[in-house]
Amino acid sequence: MSVKKHIPNIITLLNLTSGLIALDYAYNANLGMAFFWVCMGIFFDFWDGFAARALKVQSPLGLQLDSLADMVTSGVVPGVAMFKMIENITMDDNAGLTWDSGYIVLLPFLGFIITLGAAYRLAKFNVDTRQTDSFIGLPTPANALFIMSLPIIAYNDTYPFLSPVFSNPFILIGISLLSAFVMNAEIPLFSLKIKYLNWETNKLQFSFLILSILLLFALQYIAIPLIIVLYVLLSVVNNKLWTKKA
Repeated sequence: MSVKKHIPNIITLLNLTSGLIALDYAYNANLGMAFFWVCMGIFFDFWDGFAARALKVQSPLGLQLDSLADMVTSGVVPGVAMFKMIENITMDDNAGLTWDSGYIVLLPFLGFIITLGAAYRLAKFNVDTRQTDSFIGLPTPANALFIMSLPIIAYNDTYPFLSPVFSNPFILIGISLLSAFVMNAEIPLFSLKIKYLNWETNKLQFSFLILSILLLFALQYIAIPLIIVLYVLLSVVNNKLWTKKA
């Protein structure tokens, strides 16, 4: 039995393990630790594919296992986190919600739209032959980082002006709907893989990387959702430029 072929799958299972730990923290409303473990899961998600390519042991089993792990780490956990964020607001007597309580208790469940969108996106990815070197629609790990960063920003005293924004359940529900849409939209996103270390062939990737680092240093946690938005916007602009050239 070759041990080598199992190494990427073991790394994928570490992604799933991280997702399960994050799920426990998210369910108990410890969204800071949930964010940390989602980041760990995404770290392992990057390296399992890298290991499979480096060891030349890519397999259909690895592809399916990777999607199942991502479904937990980047699908279920963000949905639970959004559920908890909305639930915390609806349970707050000072939130100013005046609807009948029967409707109010249903609002948090709309956060699971994120999970439904992630499931559809992952299933579509597995049968879409166009997404080998780049993506169509926002990848679930990027979406998970976006969603999981929101409670960190909302509950951080560094950005008090953003707290009222993320204390509105309808804004959070709107974000959930937009999240599910962008994951499944027919928007080609440029590849983040850098095959050759030269500016001419990778200027878009290098520019994005430099801007991301500058944003992280300047804005810290608040930079995470901005970087995801920047990635989508740069891809849209890049697509428009390529269309004009063609």
